This record gives sequence, C-alpha cells and structure tokens, in this order.
Amino acid sequence: MKLKVLGCSGGIGGRNARTTAFLADDDILIDAGTGVGDLELDELARIDHIFVTHSHLDHIASIPLLVDSVGDLRSVPVTIHATPDTLRILRAHVFNWLIWPDFTVIPDEHRPYMRFHPLTVGEPVRLGSRTITPLPALHTVPAVAYCLDSGRGKLVYTGDTAYCAELIAAINRLDDLRHLIIETAFSDSQHGLALAARHLCPATLAAMLQDLAVSPEVFVTHLKPGQGERIMREIADSGAGSPPLALEQGQVIEF
Repeated sequence: MKLKVLGCSGGIGGRNARTTAFLADDDILIDAGTGVGDLELDELARIDHIFVTHSHLDHIASIPLLVDSVGDLRSVPVTIHATPDTLRILRAHVFNWLIWPDFTVIPDEHRPYMRFHPLTVGEPVRLGSRTITPLPALHTVPAVAYCLDSGRGKLVYTGDTAYCAELIAAINRLDDLRHLIIETAFSDSQHGLALAARHLCPATLAAMLQDLAVSPEVFVTHLKPGQGERIMREIADSGAGSPPLALEQGQVIEF
C-alpha cells in the first residue's frame, strides 16, 4: 500500500501549507483537506472512497468541490465513509443546498454522484486486499483515527485527537504496525489551548508515545503554520524516545 501526503499542515499560508489529506494508492483519500486541490482532474476521477476522521473544515474542504468536478466523469458514486455522527454533520451543514448541493440525490437518487457509508469504531472496511479500520479518538467533535492494513503491514493515522487512552489501547493491540502519523497542533506554550481544543502539544504527545507498547516509525502532522520548528524542537527535547519526524507534503510512505 502506498500513502502519499497531499497535505499535512494545521492551516494555510505558503506553498507547502496544505491542510490534511492523504492519497492511499490511487483510489482512496484519507481526509480531504486543501491538499486534494493539487491533484489533476484524471487523478481526482480515480478516487472511489473518502474516509473522513471528523467534520472540521480543514479535513473536509475538498469533498464538495471534488464530487462536483468528477461526478459526471464516473460511472459509480464516490463513497464517503465516516461515523454516523460525522455524516449527520455533513448532511446538515455542508450538503444542505445552502452551503452546497446534496450530491447524494444529484443527478437523481438512483444515480447519485456521492453516497454515504456509516462506519462503526472497530469494524473494518475491506477494499480488495486492503483493510481500513476506524479507531477511537478524542476531539471537540465526534472523531476517529484509522488503521490502514495493506496485508503486509499497518499504518495508523490519528486524525485530530487529544490524549486518548482508548486509542492507545487500540494501537497496542495491533501487530505489525510499521508507521504512526500523529498530530501535534500546538507548542507547549499553548498547552491550555491544546487542552481546550482537544489537540496534542509536545508534552501530551510524549505521554501518548510513552504509553505505547509498540515501536512504529512516528511522523508528526498538523503543525500550525509558523509554529512547526518550535513544536518539533520541543518534541525533540521532550524525551519521547527516538524523536519523531515532521511529516512533509509530497512524502510517500509504503507499507
């Protein structure tokens, strides 16, 4: 399985500041932030599945535009996978005919451009030889992490989360975990803001990593623009074992 980082920034502002989106192989998106907009039209048309961690704009911004752009180029709808709570938010606040048309009934309900598929935490979705399983996460809105299993190895992407004992327990039950992509949105000087927003800072990241019983390669994502170097210095000084690396736009991880 090949995961390409289309965006991993916690905001916009600059050539490499694209918000969260990952392209798995050439047909699956994991979140769909502004990084999706760098794909060519034919690449967008090959995307069959979008797995959404949560409903915040930096993780869903490209879904409405993507579906609108490729709907009439495809013979089957794009499937949006998310928890029922997240799907309800998308229906009520995005695909509501006010912010954007409801593409689950366009051009008609029998041949829609998009369909919603509800997920249950812990229940895998199998796509050929690949398996994607939602895991618990803790954020200000209903949220999940994802475990991607290629059949040869696994990768976990946390999405947006605070310290989450349930997520740690789920990760510790995984065998052959090769990679962990974990957010750290704020520096330790903004510890209070990180707690209120249910994000990680270097101190809480270190606590999560210390509680892991597995030893994957760790990449840090969702760094706030202008804060990245400071956050990574604080992570390096936090004593979190082998220092994690900052995830980079355009990076490809194979597992």
